[in-house]
Amino acid sequence: MTMQGTLDDRVFDFGLDVLDTEADKIVICSQAPTTYTEANATYMLGYKTGYAVGSPAARSGGGREVTKPAVSGGTVQNSGTATHHAIIDTVNSRLLEVKALSASQAVTAGNTWSTTAATKTGSPAAT
Repeated sequence: MTMQGTLDDRVFDFGLDVLDTEADKIVICSQAPTTYTEANATYMLGYKTGYAVGSPAARSGGGREVTKPAVSGGTVQNSGTATHHAIIDTVNSRLLEVKALSASQAVTAGNTWSTTAATKTGSPAAT
């Protein structure tokens, strides 16, 4: 099953390398953020700092992709229902990726959050 998501224009302009070199935090949000402030404050329910996305590599079937590692020990700061994750660049205050979670999840402040598997973001080969 493919989940729909969005990438910021900067990611398209500079390629997947932006996710590898600039991403440093992943957050879970109560709705899809459209700005850095919405991701890092307005809709943010939890976060994991020091998040590192893998380097661009060949994608099965053609194209390029990066691997986003599973999260463990993320901090839940605000109670609510998480529906999306966002990957951000806190150094430059940039929203890099927003993606819907495979299922929404209620979270409680003071708890931790995690994901069970790595995911990938990529682009198919040009046709």
